[in-house]
Amino acid sequence: MRNYKIFLPLIVFILLFQVKGYSQFGIAHEIAVKAGPASFFTDYGERWNVKNNLNNAGYGIGISHYMNFAYKTDCHYSQAASFFTNHFRIRNELDYFYSKLEHFGPVARKNTIGGQLLRAMHGESEIIEGGIHLEYHPFRIRDFTHSGYMFSPYISLGGHFVSYKADAYSDLGSLENPKNVFPTFIGGMDFERGSTYSIVGGLGVRYRLGFRHDLLIEARGQYYGSDWIDGLNINAPQNKFNDYIFWFNVGYVYYINFQ
Repeated sequence: MRNYKIFLPLIVFILLFQVKGYSQFGIAHEIAVKAGPASFFTDYGERWNVKNNLNNAGYGIGISHYMNFAYKTDCHYSQAASFFTNHFRIRNELDYFYSKLEHFGPVARKNTIGGQLLRAMHGESEIIEGGIHLEYHPFRIRDFTHSGYMFSPYISLGGHFVSYKADAYSDLGSLENPKNVFPTFIGGMDFERGSTYSIVGGLGVRYRLGFRHDLLIEARGQYYGSDWIDGLNINAPQNKFNDYIFWFNVGYVYYINFQ
């Protein structure tokens, strides 16, 4: 605990130092918080079953730091600014996802031993990840930030480092007993903490609330470099893809050193 008391003030000091320093070079900093439902596409249930995807939706929360290169306020900005400065932001992000997972679908609904085994199995997945994104805004960022536009759509692409932890249990007893496990999952379960990467693509829009404030709405897909995010990895024809998440979030953006 003593280390955290030293570490946290140091992080705040470094951030404030960077904000002051980068502003000298025409870089503004923005902070955003966001949250919303996250649908987990995993080995629980049928991947493309609508009920399965809706019922296995958890939630995600995140915090983002943006570097906005359209900070300069001189009147010759439009002549001096590059295409990158006009249309791109760099975003650093830290996210947390959680969902309870159940087996839904035709097989799980059957009044068979296999259906009973699937309905009795319950899981959960917890994910912490962070990384960097590049955002492209078709409208000039400076025009939007100075109320030239009320809306600013964007697309983004990024990569994350991921730490995940899954867990599961059965109403019938221990999952170490093969009699309590659906045959397809025998030998395909691992509930140790693991790490991987994710590729993140998003589509969003900002709405101008005020001089230093934006509303953010975003939909994104996150494809993981592992199929163990849910603790299951089966060798079966229906298991053609790694786990991934579709996240719809709403957020609030505050401009730290914008002028």
